[in-house]
Amino acid sequence: MTDNLLAARQYLTAIQSGATGDQLARFFAPDVIQQEFPNRLNPQGASRGLSEILEGAERGQKLLRSQRYEIIREVTSGENVALEVQWTGTLSIPFGGLPPGGVLRARFAVFLDYRDGKIVQQRNYDCFDPW
Repeated sequence: MTDNLLAARQYLTAIQSGATGDQLARFFAPDVIQQEFPNRLNPQGASRGLSEILEGAERGQKLLRSQRYEIIREVTSGENVALEVQWTGTLSIPFGGLPPGGVLRARFAVFLDYRDGKIVQQRNYDCFDPW
C-alpha cells in the first residue's frame, strides 16, 4: 500500500468520524482545490478552496447524524489515488422530504492528487440514489 493510499483511507475515516477544523485541514495543502461535479444535491457543481471545504464540513455536521464511507475499489498511480466509494448518511434534520433519521445513499468516484503527502486537488463525481 502506498503512503497516499493510506492517507486517503485516513481522510475518509476522519470525515466519517466527524472531523472538522484542524483535524480535517491536516489532510490538505493550503492551496487545495476541490471540484464537485454536478449532482442531485448540487446541480451546478462547485469549486472550493480550503476555507470552503472546512465550512462545508461544519454544515455537514448540522445536516448529518452520522455518515459511513465504504471503499469499493482503490487505484493508485504515482501521486494520484482514485476511490470508488459507497456512502451512507443518516439525517439529523429533515431534508428533501426525508425526516430526521432518514438515510441518503450515494456512489462516489473520488480522485485525489497529492503533493508532499497532502491533497492538492480533489475531484468528486457523486451519484445519489433517489430519495
